[in-house]
Amino acid sequence: MKNKITLFVTFLAGILLLSACLKDKVGDYWVDAVAGKMYATVPVYTLQSLALQPVVGDVPVSFLVNIATDALPTEDITLTLAVDPAAIAQYNTDHAKSFKTFPNVQVLSPTLVIPKGTRNATATAKVWGADQLNACDNFMTAISITSAKTASGKDIPVAGNMKSYLLSLPISNPYAGNYSCVGYRIRPGNATEPVAAGTIEAFNTVNCKSVQKNGFGNYTSYDIVIEVTQETVTVGSTTCYKVIATPIDPGTGNAVGGMWPTWTGDATLKPADLTINYYNPVTKTFILNCYYNSAAGNRIMYETLTRQ
Repeated sequence: MKNKITLFVTFLAGILLLSACLKDKVGDYWVDAVAGKMYATVPVYTLQSLALQPVVGDVPVSFLVNIATDALPTEDITLTLAVDPAAIAQYNTDHAKSFKTFPNVQVLSPTLVIPKGTRNATATAKVWGADQLNACDNFMTAISITSAKTASGKDIPVAGNMKSYLLSLPISNPYAGNYSCVGYRIRPGNATEPVAAGTIEAFNTVNCKSVQKNGFGNYTSYDIVIEVTQETVTVGSTTCYKVIATPIDPGTGNAVGGMWPTWTGDATLKPADLTINYYNPVTKTFILNCYYNSAAGNRIMYETLTRQ
């Protein structure tokens, strides 16, 4: 019985050491029980992150693949890689998450050769289309090693718990940035106060669908928080999105005004189209017609803000 117990404990120790070996820097340690064996792995197999700007164009992705072994391979080893939605589903299950599969991913190195005498190579891929996706959704992708084979045709085991490169792909707020401001403020009973020519205003991220800008016309003591909604309005022939624009006191965060329900402003500067408080995704322009409260009468603001 004592011998059996000793054998069982030794077997467990070997498994634990193998697991540690696959997680540690390759080549630092390799137990006798697996001497001469090889495993195909992705060394960095925990969830990584790559923030995407909501713009047109490809974004490159790269990661290391590895042959975990105690001795350098004596043959070339070819790995096959593929996008792996099942790995995303498994990650969600294991970690109680709800990542969506990023729809536009291409593995640029679907087959990858690790030359003999080496252990590592760099896999490459690309993602695109963030400008067409909702920044409030949580996206990720997974690229997995699906097979590994030596030049002589021998299959190399793929480490099941280290086969996938997991990458979250958060999309930055699409409305944050600098905007050219044209417009004015009106204090009832006073002349219209135009925004200074060439004024650029910064829109800073609040969350995935909201931004905050400093300035109310030419009055800089108040900010405006702007939430872009999914409610549409047609302006000309363009489908635009209504916004909720709330003037606030930045010192307290409290609302100090709201939006006019219909165009309100200087009659001598009346725009051709009276649609207000919306975002045009084609021209990347906000049209805001808001007010802030005052004992002397609500102050009026009308601005066209165009992304630089």
